[in-house]
Amino acid sequence: MTQPSRLSWVLGLNLIVVVGLVVVGRSTDSLGVIAIGGDYIGDSMAIALGLLAIQIAKRPNGPQKAITLVALFNAIALLFVTIFIIADGLRRLIGHTPHIAGLEVLVAGLAAGVVMSLGVLILGPESGSRDLHMRSVLLDTASDALSAFAVALSGGVIYFVGGLYWLDDAFAIVVGLIVGYGALRLLRDVVISLWHDTVVAE
Repeated sequence: MTQPSRLSWVLGLNLIVVVGLVVVGRSTDSLGVIAIGGDYIGDSMAIALGLLAIQIAKRPNGPQKAITLVALFNAIALLFVTIFIIADGLRRLIGHTPHIAGLEVLVAGLAAGVVMSLGVLILGPESGSRDLHMRSVLLDTASDALSAFAVALSGGVIYFVGGLYWLDDAFAIVVGLIVGYGALRLLRDVVISLWHDTVVAE
């Protein structure tokens, strides 16, 4: 399977999951579900721009830095998502966490985790050794799966134990930290790559 085909499949999976997460997140008032939904939206935008960058880079006079710049956009977008998730999670923890429908959060998290795990398989582990954009997509998809399973765990505890609604906010913050860590690592790699290209060009 070609690189654009892999990205197209993962983009399709992201878009399908986003719709379900937005619906469930709003109906359950779960910040955890909304957090992974926002993360998936950012990832979808980055993948779509990446596909465009690949086509541009194939042209004879196309900018070869296009893919690296898309990875830079991806990192910055993920950092904004991180700030929103953590800030809102802290606000709700300090204030008041609303009633959370644990069963719906559990099911949504498990479904999203399984779909994103499928996305990791489609990309393949070799994607991590390719260009920065493919590495960023693989990293995002893997962290998406872990984040979804973390949210599912919080939903399961809320449902089976009863109450403990603050867990949803706490796990949302954990999701934010996971996303932020990956974004900072990607941003570091992008800066190193751009610096190397600049030095070589000189």
